[in-house]
Amino acid sequence: MTDHYLKKYSKSIPHSVWPADWLRHSEKEAADILGLTLYELMLRAGEAAFQVARGHYPSARHWLILCGGGNNGGDGYVVARLCQAAGIQVTLLDAGGNKPLPEEAQQARQAWLNAGGIPHHEQAPWPESIDLIIDGILGTGLNTAPRNNVATLITQINNHPAPTIALDIPSGLLADTGAAPGAVVQADHCVTFITLKPGLLTGKARDVVGELHHTSLGLDAWLEINPAPIMRFDSQNLASWLPPRRPTSHKGDNGRLAIIGGDSGTAGAIRLAGEASVRSGAGLVRVMTRAENSIPLLTARPELMVHELTPESLDEALEWADVIAIGPGLGQKTWGQEALKRVEKSDKSMLWDADALNLLAISPDKRQNRIITPHPGEAARLLNCSIAQIESDRLQSARQLVKQYGGVVVLKGAGTIVASEYALAIIDVGNAGMGSGGMGDVLSGIIAALLAQKLTPFEAACAGCVAHGAAADMIARSTGTRGMLATDLFAALYPFINPDLNT
Repeated sequence: MTDHYLKKYSKSIPHSVWPADWLRHSEKEAADILGLTLYELMLRAGEAAFQVARGHYPSARHWLILCGGGNNGGDGYVVARLCQAAGIQVTLLDAGGNKPLPEEAQQARQAWLNAGGIPHHEQAPWPESIDLIIDGILGTGLNTAPRNNVATLITQINNHPAPTIALDIPSGLLADTGAAPGAVVQADHCVTFITLKPGLLTGKARDVVGELHHTSLGLDAWLEINPAPIMRFDSQNLASWLPPRRPTSHKGDNGRLAIIGGDSGTAGAIRLAGEASVRSGAGLVRVMTRAENSIPLLTARPELMVHELTPESLDEALEWADVIAIGPGLGQKTWGQEALKRVEKSDKSMLWDADALNLLAISPDKRQNRIITPHPGEAARLLNCSIAQIESDRLQSARQLVKQYGGVVVLKGAGTIVASEYALAIIDVGNAGMGSGGMGDVLSGIIAALLAQKLTPFEAACAGCVAHGAAADMIARSTGTRGMLATDLFAALYPFINPDLNT
């Protein structure tokens, strides 16, 4: 079954991510250290993109290449020259406007002209026989919506039936945020150069990047001496967080977790969080909830210890537990408010989700022993802003949540962000099938269980998000995304919670 709805990669996508602005300022230094010119780096970039294009579309005989006014356009001129040398028909549109090209891009353009290339104005009519489109219009320096003439070109690209390969980043996508404030190219492939940029992995990236390819242009040694400020995590990282258990380990070694929630009518939320926690390896899980939920929960999952939530029973559970999770189905009425007030007094490691976050937005506090897991709507309430503001810069929103609320923040969404005071990561798994009720409750249970198994809060958040999304991806590959249920993840979790099974 096709997996066109899943994030796709070529073989060598790194786990380190750098802001595009840092790369623009450091690229010359890297070239100098290696005794290269920026033009030589551009030649390598164009060659890499050309090889990707030929490899995926070997029968394409007429390429339309659109070149903008920056180094992205220079890469396009290199591709055009290589096409011409290979006997491929090229139509090149100059979309650079009146702005002079950077020196290395001028060199690339002149080399193409010397090889007999003929540029056409951006408004020239498109030939009817186009088999492949190369997008070299806008690069990683964009920070606003494309101007009108470029937006028109982007619309033409998206409406054309030929596949599109973007150079470095799809035109219109912001490299540091993944936002698309205006028209944006919907690429089938994107070949990015030197480093991964955050905007290729979060925000609108999943909709427009297509299959992502990466080439370091031979700068691997230089990159290794520069610690990456952002990490990209996927299922390959799970083994470093979740080693095999000792043969003599027992339930007491695997953590005692108290989960609090499930007001009247919301037993499903607390059941999902509870089952997810035992499925993820927590040794003992005590669910504190409404008395009416006890029989349904025990019938569905007898491995849980279910107690009616009263002030006395909650105090005892908080004393017993190694880790506390609160929020799934908690509600915002007096029952939930009083429970949260008691939890607030604990200095144990904890996770807050759902209505615990809505109550936190009303009475903010900052603490370092807590993981919070907001979706964009909850994050907007926590930061007193709009959802659009959250989504316009997801990494900065996560940083701001850490600054105001402390601890570890999991900003959920396509390209989930995990942030702490000292670390920042993009979780690069998951798919659109996860946009259904209960998925967040399952995630809370997984993260809380890993926290109970003595992972650090940042590690538990990252590993939990990866296992959650990777399980959903496995389901999507076999059954598709539409109709995926939160409970479907339970059986799919095993190989990700036990990554040693895959070695």
